[in-house]
Amino acid sequence: MSREIKKVLVIQAGSIGEFVLSLAAMKRIRLAHPHAKITLLTAPQFEALAKASPYFNSIETNARPGSPGEWLALRGQVKSARYDRVYDLESSSTSRFLFQLLKPFPPAWSGAAPGARLQHRNPGRAQMHTLERHAEQLMVAGAWPDAPTAPGDAPPPDLSWVLRRATEPRPVPGAAAPKPFVLMVPGGGENRPEKRWPINRYAELATQLKARGYDIVIIGGPQESAMARTIQKTVGQARDLTGRTDFAQIAVLGARAALAIGNNTGPMHLIAAAGAPTIALFDGAADTLVNAPRGHVAVIQSPTLAELPVETVATAAWSLLPR
Repeated sequence: MSREIKKVLVIQAGSIGEFVLSLAAMKRIRLAHPHAKITLLTAPQFEALAKASPYFNSIETNARPGSPGEWLALRGQVKSARYDRVYDLESSSTSRFLFQLLKPFPPAWSGAAPGARLQHRNPGRAQMHTLERHAEQLMVAGAWPDAPTAPGDAPPPDLSWVLRRATEPRPVPGAAAPKPFVLMVPGGGENRPEKRWPINRYAELATQLKARGYDIVIIGGPQESAMARTIQKTVGQARDLTGRTDFAQIAVLGARAALAIGNNTGPMHLIAAAGAPTIALFDGAADTLVNAPRGHVAVIQSPTLAELPVETVATAAWSLLPR
């Protein structure tokens, strides 16, 4: 199959969590087509991470056309490339519309688009975790014949390539060895406060972790700096990296952290995939079977996060931290 398929397009421009989980399928696509020229169609925010990966020969960042002219330009771009195979890992209304634009002679298309030659027809695909959904999609397309598709069986993304590129901090002569640190991700869901564990609970837990000898590192978007300051005021010392980390840097922090604690937000998928023991906090409305990070992860779901006590999260933290 890989000898016949010379040009491949992969589409994924969804959320951060979806993109990170899609890295597992991207690896399998590269393994299935080791000599093909593989192009990723994505969004600008994922360009740097995709370029650092070993999966693609080129990256296109115009996956979100905003006008009829931009749609026609994307259609022309895909048609002129004459791809032998398209793997639509996003399978959104946007990517399906692109498939429709390519008719009457679209390339061999793997995804959920009706009429696609390699259509993933499982009626329950929307209720599958992204990892198993992609594994089954690739199995249908012949790219992963023995793909594990039972719930919980598909492997998480492999981020070893991110870590190989990271430079280890140089030790300072005479300085004390750095303390192990705990990552906190208190933001996410800016317009959905019910998806956030109250910041004062994070601060209280950070105080307990500090008393046990752990440093606290807080990450998030620049709009979440006020949360970091609240934790800093309570703990006394905590490192605020909100607004100062890209995806690759978050992965490196995840690989080096003793523990990560955060809400249902995209960076938690990246941190868990990088290897950090992770506590993911979900409100009662979330479907954790579909949305939870994978790896060394403890999922705590509460009907209302505002009522989730610190003791519950602390007990999970003590069980995951090295003794």
